[in-house]
Amino acid sequence: MKEEILYYIGFSHFYGIGPIKFSLLKKHFKTVKQAYLAKKDDLVELIGKNLTEKFIKFRQSFDLEKKYQEIKKKNIIVLTVDDENYPQDLRNISDPPICIYVKALASSIIFDKNFSDYLRMAIVGTREPTNYGAQIARKFSYELAKAGFIIVSGLAYGIDTIAHQSCLEAGGQTIAVLGCGVDVVYPAANRGLYEKIIEKNGAIISEFPPGQIVLKGLFISRNRIISALSKGVMVVEGGEDSGSLITARYAASQGKDVFAPPSPITSKMSAAPNILLKQGAQLVTSVEDIFEEFNLKITPKKEDEIKNTLTDFEKEIFEVLKEKPLSIDDLVLKLQRPITEILNYLSMMEIKNIIKKNQENLYELIVNF
Repeated sequence: MKEEILYYIGFSHFYGIGPIKFSLLKKHFKTVKQAYLAKKDDLVELIGKNLTEKFIKFRQSFDLEKKYQEIKKKNIIVLTVDDENYPQDLRNISDPPICIYVKALASSIIFDKNFSDYLRMAIVGTREPTNYGAQIARKFSYELAKAGFIIVSGLAYGIDTIAHQSCLEAGGQTIAVLGCGVDVVYPAANRGLYEKIIEKNGAIISEFPPGQIVLKGLFISRNRIISALSKGVMVVEGGEDSGSLITARYAASQGKDVFAPPSPITSKMSAAPNILLKQGAQLVTSVEDIFEEFNLKITPKKEDEIKNTLTDFEKEIFEVLKEKPLSIDDLVLKLQRPITEILNYLSMMEIKNIIKKNQENLYELIVNF
C-alpha cells in the first residue's frame, strides 16, 4: 500500500496533471504506478507532447521516497482518492483531489467511517465582516455546533475565523480547508486556532502538497472541497466578487443546499447573500430554518441543562427573565450592573440561543419554564 501512495504523492506534486487528467491516466493504465512510470509515447497519446516532456523531467528529479518520509516526519496523513477513509462526498464530485493531506489526531472526525452520515455545514464569507455579519456567523456556527453539526470553513480572516472559533466554543468539531499546504498556517495569526482545531478532533486539510505557499488561484480550487465536505453552504456576507459566491456555485453544482441570511442593502457586504437569494438560495433567519430543511427535530433542553452552560452572572439574568421579559433599562435596575457589562452578557446569551429580543424590544427566554 505504501508503494502505491508514493505515486499518488508524485502526481499531486506535479501541477500539470490535475484530478481530471489523473483520472484519465489511471483508467487507461489500470494502476497509478503504471500511469506514473508509463513510457513517453503512451503518455503523449493521452496528455500531449509538451505536458509529457514536463512530466518526465519532473519524475526524473522528484524523489518519491524522500518526499514520503518528509511528509511522515511532519505528522501529515495522506488520504488518496482510492483510500477507504477518503471522504465519500469528496470522491463523488467530478474532480476529486488526487489525495488530501491532513493534519489531525487519529481520533479526528475526518477519519470516521460514518463521516458522510454526519450533519455538516459550511459557513463562509468576507474577510472584512460588518458587526452584523460577525454576529450572524457567530450565532449560526455556535447554534449549529450545539445541535451536532460539523462546521466547515477556510480558516481565513473574518467570517471563516469566527465560524471555526464559535464552533469550538460550543464544544463542536470543525474542519478547515486550506488553499496552501497543511503545514503552512495562513493567516499566521490563526496559529492558535489552527492548533485548537486539531486538538479538538477537527481537521486541517488541503489537496495541495505540504510546503505549498499561498497563491491567489489556489483558493478557488479549495472552495469546491469546502462545499463537497458539507451538506449545505451558508454565505454570511461578501461583496459582489466574493470568493464565497464561488463556493456557493460549487455547492449548487454538487447538489448541496445554499443558505443566506437577509442583509441590509445599504452594506457593500450584503451583495453576495442578496445575489444568492435572488438566484434561489434558502433564506434563513434562524437555525430552525436549517433544521427544517434537513428535517431535523431539535428537542428543547431542560432548565438544569441550560443553566449548567451559564456563568454566575448569566444565571442571574436567566432567573430575572424567568419572571417576565424585560427591557435593558429594567435589567440595569434589577441587576445593578453597568449597562455595557449587561449588554455583553446578553449578547453571549443570544449567541447561545438562550434569550432573544421580542417584537416589543424586550429580552425574553427562548424556552419558557
